[in-house]
Amino acid sequence: MSRPPPLLSGRELAGIRLHSDTSGVTVSRGRATGPGMVLTAAAGYLGPALLGLVTAWLLGARHAVGVLWLLLVLLTLLLLQIRNFFGLWSVLVSGFAVLAISWRAQAEWQSAFAYLVTWFLLLAAPRPVLELQAQRRGRRGKGSDADQLARLTGLPGTAWVGIFLLATVGALVLGARLLLADWL
Repeated sequence: MSRPPPLLSGRELAGIRLHSDTSGVTVSRGRATGPGMVLTAAAGYLGPALLGLVTAWLLGARHAVGVLWLLLVLLTLLLLQIRNFFGLWSVLVSGFAVLAISWRAQAEWQSAFAYLVTWFLLLAAPRPVLELQAQRRGRRGKGSDADQLARLTGLPGTAWVGIFLLATVGALVLGARLLLADWL
């Protein structure tokens, strides 16, 4: 069996595990240092906010169905990498819900669902960052992504938490402006 090509980060994705407490683990292969590892360690905190920002932009351009199809493509790619039952079940249920709405629902319901998912991504993105800092403060997060990034870059873990928080809240503010542009 051939190996999958490296991701944009230069690392090879080996699998993803999703947990019921909203945490997850991404396993990848490649150099243990360098920009690729930094991108990989930061992706879990920045990904949902960036996806929410992209879907807010699509909705601002009146492409609700485009949001649903983008979500389907991403869920399909995610499904190929899931390595646990809870993750498999979560992705399949989400995928079937998005597929059903994009195929069967009226345009108003498709749009409403796309807005709901977008708001969820934007509003939920800062929460894991706050949980990360709470873990670090309680000394339970010594092996956290922020601490790993600190070792990789020399920038303190608290600074990484600040960067994540600034990015996720910034995406929320910008996404809200895109979504509410017609009402403002």
